[in-house]
Amino acid sequence: MRNVLTFILAGGKGERLNPLTRDRAKPAVPFGGIYRIIDITLSNCINSGLRRIYVLTQYKSFSLQKHLLSGWLDIVSSQLGEFIDLIPAQQRVSADWYLGTADAIYQNMYAISDTNPEHILILAGDHVYKMNYQDMLDQHLTNKADVTVSCIPMPVETSSAFGVVEVDDNGCVCGFQEKPKHPRTIPGAPDQIFASMGIYLFNKDSLCEELEIDAKTPLSQHDFGRNIIPQMLKRDRRVYAYNFSDSQGRPKYWRDIGTRDAYYQANMDLVKYGGEFNIYDRSWPLRTNHIQYPPSKTVSYINQNGSRIDSVIVDSLISGGCVVEGATVKGSVLSPSVKVEYGAQVLNSVVMNNVTIGHGARIQNAIIDKEVKIAPGAQIGYNAEEDRKLFDVTASGIVIVGKRESVG
Repeated sequence: MRNVLTFILAGGKGERLNPLTRDRAKPAVPFGGIYRIIDITLSNCINSGLRRIYVLTQYKSFSLQKHLLSGWLDIVSSQLGEFIDLIPAQQRVSADWYLGTADAIYQNMYAISDTNPEHILILAGDHVYKMNYQDMLDQHLTNKADVTVSCIPMPVETSSAFGVVEVDDNGCVCGFQEKPKHPRTIPGAPDQIFASMGIYLFNKDSLCEELEIDAKTPLSQHDFGRNIIPQMLKRDRRVYAYNFSDSQGRPKYWRDIGTRDAYYQANMDLVKYGGEFNIYDRSWPLRTNHIQYPPSKTVSYINQNGSRIDSVIVDSLISGGCVVEGATVKGSVLSPSVKVEYGAQVLNSVVMNNVTIGHGARIQNAIIDKEVKIAPGAQIGYNAEEDRKLFDVTASGIVIVGKRESVG
């Protein structure tokens, strides 16, 4: 793995995650209480033995840069030639910012020359999954591939949401369709497609040559899925698919959380009993920037009549510094330093750092961004018509309260 150079693409606008990306890049959005989304991909890299990593940034990158500088750079050793470096968009090649995923790498060819790797791994910074990239590299070397594309089996009816990879019986890629209505299915499995995960492992020389060709191609979108892979197929390059499935052929857990509903559901997956994505697996630790917080605290509340109101917490993640005071929290994720006052209810919701939920407030099916103050007695998620007047509401009805807003 020391001969692999990794690029993590972390510069997209993240418009489909608004208002969560109003002030931050998509990979910097909090996830699972104490993490940022990019922590998942970076943890996969470190756990896989990858120690030479460039993170490419572009839009609203301050929060992301601050997080990485505080929590990740001391994990690797510069004396051993290891690094996790941030590369902002610099307009080195032209006056354009990044025009697509392939162009982002093309504009940083100098970084490839500096390290001179044998292989280049390209990852997204907004996915939730666990992958040992060593397994992908082993298959890549066995197949003597020019590029290996990581794919996951998905139901055929989801094809319009993915790039679909067509393979033969040997896993060799023979076609690529971008969000087709009538996709080519997996051989022997007519009800499934191979969806591209946006993870690519290239031979260095092959990648550099293909990027040079693409940069000179008129009307190209400079995208790996739309342009580079089809271009390589036309040129008879050795393109193979890596099947991200377990030993029984079942797809492993993978979520692209580029949309608000997908982000919400991935958080809800964490609170399920026996959830597929286990953040407590000590053999595959998830790392982040840990800020010092006091322990979380649950207390009962004694009202003026002397009656005792106990706190109730069920199927939830409660981060450090939280105080739940005679309130009910069910099926929810509370990030650090959240305060839930007496008589309040938080159901099936994601609550980010430093939120105060006033006494008697009721919240359900919501995402509450950082530093929001919810007034006593306020209600969120109970009146769809009123919620749409005041907040962003997703297609599935999840209410999103933006950062630093006051409610009620």
